[in-house]
Amino acid sequence: MIPVMRPLMGEEEALAAAEAVRSGWVAQGPRVRAFEEAFALRVGAAHGVAVSSCTTALHLALHLLDVGPGDEVVVPSLSFIATANAVRYCGATPVFADVSAETGNLTAETVAAVVTDRTRAVVLVHQGGVPADVKSFEGLGLPIVEDAACAAGSTYHGSPVGLGASLAAWSFHPRKLLTTGEGGMLTVDDPEVAVRARRLREHGMSVSAADRHAGGGVVLEEYLETAFNYRMTDIQAAVGLVQLGRLDAIIARRRELAARYHSLLARIPGLRAVSDPAYGTTNYQSFWVELSEDCPVDRNEVLNRLAAKGVSARRGIMASHLEPAYAGHPHVALPVTERLTSRTLILPLFHELTAEEQDQVVDALELACDAR
Repeated sequence: MIPVMRPLMGEEEALAAAEAVRSGWVAQGPRVRAFEEAFALRVGAAHGVAVSSCTTALHLALHLLDVGPGDEVVVPSLSFIATANAVRYCGATPVFADVSAETGNLTAETVAAVVTDRTRAVVLVHQGGVPADVKSFEGLGLPIVEDAACAAGSTYHGSPVGLGASLAAWSFHPRKLLTTGEGGMLTVDDPEVAVRARRLREHGMSVSAADRHAGGGVVLEEYLETAFNYRMTDIQAAVGLVQLGRLDAIIARRRELAARYHSLLARIPGLRAVSDPAYGTTNYQSFWVELSEDCPVDRNEVLNRLAAKGVSARRGIMASHLEPAYAGHPHVALPVTERLTSRTLILPLFHELTAEEQDQVVDALELACDAR
């Protein structure tokens, strides 16, 4: 079976993790700090705050904006459910907006259509690594939290996604280009906000555990506010530092494979594949395709047929408002979201995908779309 994704990890990551274990410092410590600094530099952010997942990074970002009960936050339904859930963690209400048919991302127009006097923020997702048009949202006058879970290495107007973002959340899940197994990062532009974010991820301690140990003397910490346990371990960070060194090569290879997919898929009538928007480049974290309206086979049957031919594909991006967790949740009409979630699928794309495997994927997809 050709997998949909396989992380690029090897002996270097294993050795880095082993070195962290042998050092005796396995919780949040010096490697986490080094990873924060290196990642922030790579994406053009002022500060990095390593956390346990992108979901916890999103929650922290909204908490830092004082989002709470009675507030609304605009989110895309076309996103992994964590995007909407993070709003609920704050006691606030996620408000679903529709997305662009081309990029799968929110637009300023779809967000403006659902803004009310209770709207406190917008969570703008760079879906599947396709950069959202961030500047177009400036006229809304609302805080923007960038959900860059999939977007490490994508670009916007020639600069890294995340450059200049007030708050951006990142994922290092194994489905992402850069992985630490689990883990995430919150990048922040304001140094005071970064200090508070680091405190909030560690129970609200006035002095971190790492700093207490480094101090050498007796340090009695205080707990300044109700906070969370959202820490990353030094073992994860050690792996992340190695992965960060691979990122440029991973992106180059994925874009090479994506270009070959575009060429091969041209022979399937009506099929549309994800591509770069005019204002940026995608890292192709996910290579998704949309079946034509007149495709004689529905998406789920196409997935079954691909599996029968040894190809592990996945449904396209989920629509949170259609999941049982959001049953009865009020929302405006979301026609583009519902079309994309029902007619898209994600094809295998990973660093070591061979030309022969890619040919097998496209051959299987062509057959799967044939009514005969």
